[in-house]
Amino acid sequence: MGEILSIIVAVIWTITALFAEVGSKRFGAIQMNVLRMAGTLLFLGVALWVLTGSVCPVGMSPAAWGWFLASGLVGFVLGDWCLFNSYVVMGSRFGQLMMTLAPLFAAFAGWAMLGEQLTLQAWLGMAVTMAGIAIAVHDKPATPAQPASVAQPAAAGASLRESQPPRFSLVGFLLGLGAAAGQGVGIVLSKMGMVLYTSDYAAVSGTFVRSVAGLVGFLLIYWWRGDRQRMRNGLHDKVAVQSALGAIITGPCIGVSLSLFAVTLAPAGVASTLMALTPIFILWPSKWLFGQPITARQVLGTVVAVAGTAVLCL
Repeated sequence: MGEILSIIVAVIWTITALFAEVGSKRFGAIQMNVLRMAGTLLFLGVALWVLTGSVCPVGMSPAAWGWFLASGLVGFVLGDWCLFNSYVVMGSRFGQLMMTLAPLFAAFAGWAMLGEQLTLQAWLGMAVTMAGIAIAVHDKPATPAQPASVAQPAAAGASLRESQPPRFSLVGFLLGLGAAAGQGVGIVLSKMGMVLYTSDYAAVSGTFVRSVAGLVGFLLIYWWRGDRQRMRNGLHDKVAVQSALGAIITGPCIGVSLSLFAVTLAPAGVASTLMALTPIFILWPSKWLFGQPITARQVLGTVVAVAGTAVLCL
């Protein structure tokens, strides 16, 4: 059952990434993240109230709060800002491919911050993952790439299929790298918080605190950029609103919850590997929805990158 749930989680996160790509292009990455963080915080607050009788985490020390808040700033504000902008620039397919590097950053952060040892298997997994990404992105487009501007939403009436689909680019690569680094380092920061906070619901409580940092961080960026008109335009765009709701429901409400069950019913390495299948699952939907071409080299590279993640996690 744990393995089956892990595969279901990978499928759900594929759907989440597709919703997030559409929402980010129509709302803008900052607006999308403000809505997503607010929805996540609401869901987790209700979950904590049902589980513990309190909306806020019970008995969490200030030090644990600090680590979880730091994790939220790094993992959500930095990582998700980069991830959602990578969806705008090069699409969710390449964005999810770059996320296979997250375990690499987590391994290095664990070594630097927690003294965890990097084994030969870990080094091999990292090398295979990077080789897979190199294979997948080496294809040269038939026409010059014209990526969308970072955080620039599409017009409200725009079709999902673009005349020139986003392609892998240097800007997209740097954003994907930032997303992977944010998630990887954020996980290690969360782990340090979990060490200080022993509770049956530590994962839910920790994610709640991380979401507080994420929402505050994105609201500050939103206020500083002054993008209120984009938010108003997006709220009048039916597809944008549906995409935002879809990303909230499938991500924190369903995906995160099922992932917690999966890692309790299956070995963590096996569950992590199966949940990392999203870059493979997303290939066909991205072609069908957005008209993004798929080549044999891209498929091979994606499979190799996921295989590297499996070597690293198992």
